[in-house]
Amino acid sequence: MSAKIFIDGEHGTTGLQIRTRMAGRRDVELLSIPEAERRNAAMREDLLNSADIAILCLPDDASREAVAMLSGNNKVRIIDTSTAYRVAEDWAYGFAEMDSAQRSKIQSARLVANPGCYPTGAIALIRPLRAAGLLPDGYPVSVNAVSGYTGGGKQMIAQMEDQTRDDAISANNFLYGLTLKHKHVPEMKIHGLLDRAPLFSPSVGRFPQGMIVQVPLFLDDLKQGATVESIHAALVDHYVGQNIVSVVPLEESSKLGRIDAEELAGQDTMKLFVFGTAGGAHVNLVALLDNLGKGASGAAVQNMDLMLSA
Repeated sequence: MSAKIFIDGEHGTTGLQIRTRMAGRRDVELLSIPEAERRNAAMREDLLNSADIAILCLPDDASREAVAMLSGNNKVRIIDTSTAYRVAEDWAYGFAEMDSAQRSKIQSARLVANPGCYPTGAIALIRPLRAAGLLPDGYPVSVNAVSGYTGGGKQMIAQMEDQTRDDAISANNFLYGLTLKHKHVPEMKIHGLLDRAPLFSPSVGRFPQGMIVQVPLFLDDLKQGATVESIHAALVDHYVGQNIVSVVPLEESSKLGRIDAEELAGQDTMKLFVFGTAGGAHVNLVALLDNLGKGASGAAVQNMDLMLSA
């Protein structure tokens, strides 16, 4: 029997991408609500409670409302793509490659919080170094990133693509989150195993899909003896045995003259790079991914498949 999947918010950017990824699959049955009825609370509640897995592609408050609609129904499993539950203790964090135990946690969980796109890249770089003891307590981590504009949802997509709008965005690249209080910071801190909140500076470029996340480090302030090679080795060891996150060999990285933020657009994988010079004082860690792939919809489908495999 096919598993019943309801995407609450299927007409938004993330929801549409999830539907596209599941097109033609015979192992799942998609429960759907017409766009004109998306605010019909009774219909939504009925579909939510009829599903085997509900994937919530909603703003935070609407996700909390949807979870409340399932109160008392412990049979429906949930994947939430908002920021509402990403640091909640009773929700499994949906980054399967985060450490060796995370895949099984997702498989057995009833409640799964899909990671944010920026945190996916940042945590992928930071957590292995914390786990290996290379990144010490108190280190002032900085995370700098640029994302494709689809990460801003339908309104930003329209603002970037339709220059006749009164609220059109003319900039080819812009910084935001200038108060340094971005909602992704707690997620990066907790799942990055940091004891100090990172300084996070996000930006958006005039390209639809893709993302670069950078974490620059001073080698002298890391564990004594830390090198470009030992940091790269820690990443390789951390991600051995899976085919989603790949660590680019140092020799290959050293030959690169640039990184294209759109390289993995349309893909659900992630590449990690370690840049630096042997004997140098600095290293720059870089994660490359699709903000709508491994950074959102691709991760949601991956988590759904893990839950169905339990």
